[in-house]
Amino acid sequence: MGERSNPIRLVILDRDGTINEDRDDFVKSPDEWVPIPGALEAIAKLHQAGWHVVIATNQSGLGRGLFDMHTLNEMHLKMNALLAPLGGRIDAVFFCPHAPEDGCRCRKPLPGLFEDIAERFGLDDMAVVPAVGDALRDLQAAVAVGCAPHLVRTGKAARLDDAGLQALRDQIPGLTVHAHLAAFADALLSAERKKHSDARAEGKRLAAGGAAS
Repeated sequence: MGERSNPIRLVILDRDGTINEDRDDFVKSPDEWVPIPGALEAIAKLHQAGWHVVIATNQSGLGRGLFDMHTLNEMHLKMNALLAPLGGRIDAVFFCPHAPEDGCRCRKPLPGLFEDIAERFGLDDMAVVPAVGDALRDLQAAVAVGCAPHLVRTGKAARLDDAGLQALRDQIPGLTVHAHLAAFADALLSAERKKHSDARAEGKRLAAGGAAS
């Protein structure tokens, strides 16, 4: 059987606490949607490097009646307006509108949003899709579909002490931890450049060996 592959390079990001500042009373308006320093620049770097950036976010404020769809759209219009001059883009936003008691499948830590993303983008190997979040539920949803889990120490994870971080590592095998989204983007792009460099070096080595034989 041939090796499975994805048609695109895609990264899945949580929103609140990963891209923008989180709030204990929910982000309820465009004014309350405030980007974490360096996060939008990180998204722009990923986009310019050929990565498709998709958001998977719980937005139970809709189900709780704290804001409506028009307001959610206005938040995302603000995000895109701030990204555009940086050369960044969000390809799609997948969100769960339900309250916790609604019993849906799309609310993280359940994997419904990630399954929808895989279907929409024709992904048959989620193991090569990095997923980034600031909370355990983000990581649980990611690993449920096989994504590579990445934690950023912003939002909820900024409050973790060493014991809390170790508890996360124990629950999420293969977890990679970054200071913030900018650090994640730098690490991902650096690893990608190294992979390409190693592949070119191996190609040259094989070519040289063939010429000498």
